[in-house]
Amino acid sequence: MAIVVPVSLFAQDAAGAMLQSNGVGVMVNHYPVAASLALFSKDLVETQKNAAARIVVEGSTADINSETMLEFDNDELALDHGSLSVHTTRGLRVRVGCLTVTPVNPADWTQYDVIDMDGKVTVKADQNDVYIDSRSKNPQQMKQPEHSGRDLVRQGEQKSREEKCAGAYVNAPRAMPGLGAAMNSPYALGAGVAGVGIALCIGLICNGDDPISPAKP
Repeated sequence: MAIVVPVSLFAQDAAGAMLQSNGVGVMVNHYPVAASLALFSKDLVETQKNAAARIVVEGSTADINSETMLEFDNDELALDHGSLSVHTTRGLRVRVGCLTVTPVNPADWTQYDVIDMDGKVTVKADQNDVYIDSRSKNPQQMKQPEHSGRDLVRQGEQKSREEKCAGAYVNAPRAMPGLGAAMNSPYALGAGVAGVGIALCIGLICNGDDPISPAKP
């Protein structure tokens, strides 16, 4: 315990985020996970049919619906496909291919939904306004003013855009679930796995918290 507990605390501080799930059909870096797990930058999160998950990071939560794949990157979620709902007071944004959804006022409580289906991105602003910014691979268009491709989605409205390029880039798995780049060394790997065991105990067994309902993430 003298070794395991400090490592688990370090893992939580280094991650800065937790993944909560209903424990069925949720994977991180292609490995099945239980009800609670520390999440690191560049970790890949997938939910299968009838599964749901939630990312909790300081000032923000993101409810991930079933059949969704995304990459966690601290202040940005790279959505490959599927849908999610973001609640944030820290300006958490969502990137889908060449589109980026960002709260208009990052410090205000903002809630918005993003759906990526068949190359069509739909954004709904539930609480406060959000921007949809687009970028192009065309060198001439890239020279235009920074926000020339910006749309405003006002509270209560929704807008759809076609993706301007391929889907959001998702890294191949480089570590076991919950072990980010900071924990990839051979020495940290074994200690990190022990830390993950403590995190799972806290989230799944020791606290006895109710799992997230797949029907209502």
